[in-house]
Amino acid sequence: MSGTAKTHRKKNKKIILLIFEILILILLAATAFAATKFMKIKNTPLNTDNISINDDISEESQEIMEGYKTIALFGLDNRSTGKLSTGRSDVIMIAAINNKTKDVKLVSVYRDSYLDTGGGVYQKCNAAYSKGGAEQAISMLNTNLDLNITDHITVDFNSIVKCVDLLGGVEMTITDDEASYMIGYVREINEITGNNSSAPPSGGTYNLDGVQACAFARIRYGGGDDYKRTERQRAVLSAMVAKAQKSNLLTLNKLINQVFGDIETNLSTTDIISLATKIFSFDLGETAGFPFEKTSQTYDRVGSVVIPCDLSSNVTTLHQFLYGDSSYTPSSTVQANSAQIINNTGYRQGDGY
Repeated sequence: MSGTAKTHRKKNKKIILLIFEILILILLAATAFAATKFMKIKNTPLNTDNISINDDISEESQEIMEGYKTIALFGLDNRSTGKLSTGRSDVIMIAAINNKTKDVKLVSVYRDSYLDTGGGVYQKCNAAYSKGGAEQAISMLNTNLDLNITDHITVDFNSIVKCVDLLGGVEMTITDDEASYMIGYVREINEITGNNSSAPPSGGTYNLDGVQACAFARIRYGGGDDYKRTERQRAVLSAMVAKAQKSNLLTLNKLINQVFGDIETNLSTTDIISLATKIFSFDLGETAGFPFEKTSQTYDRVGSVVIPCDLSSNVTTLHQFLYGDSSYTPSSTVQANSAQIINNTGYRQGDGY
């Protein structure tokens, strides 16, 4: 081989090595940039010893759930304290992400659901977060619903205003009644956030700004009460996810800078980055509200509550919906809670709607 050929080979190797080193540096820089961004999120580790999981869930159901990343989502109206570690959770959602297909199922748990919030105390389930923070709220979901959740994301629900505005609004179709009810909510949210938005003049399809979208998601009247309210919340969240998936990097960067400070989670930075890198492949599919079969009643000590009719059958439907688990059988804990709810309220399967 000639000296010239050897020289060319050496040069080619050096060029390839240089390109490889540059790529490594770019990847390291991108990772460092992402880590810096995600550091804005308040990471609060949870004591897993304080999180209850029913130990008699069938092995088959446990194995099925292991194929999913299940995360509890809590939305707090924390304007009075500015803290995300205390307060009643106005929004309670369960997100189940299929590890293989990246399909996401979303279930809203009605905040007034009559469940065991801990220690055999049956009341509105949103009291669990107020009593013991995320650990007790997750335990409430696990023990009543036979779940194995250990991760949560908590946000100030009013941060939806910043998100929607940065995304350029979200398109929603509203009724005349909803437009009317939005007036008071818009006024209240304007006062909290310093915005100057106005409610839509009537029903129709609008590109709602942040204040309007937040007001729409908070409506609790006009038929359907909390059931319809959670539908609106899921509709707004779904529209935001769809809009974010179509956004450019500049918009997403602004979104991160503005909103991540309003988030608290026990997920590590590595976990968050892992989820973030997959967000564009996530497919947000069906959504639902829990309990599926229910009724409402008002009691002196606990107020107006949503009663599952009954808990066991509703949890069975939940596992079929979230995980496609057709062989699921309620654990003894769920069955005992179900029996106690029937004993306390008199409502059983077949009494709901």
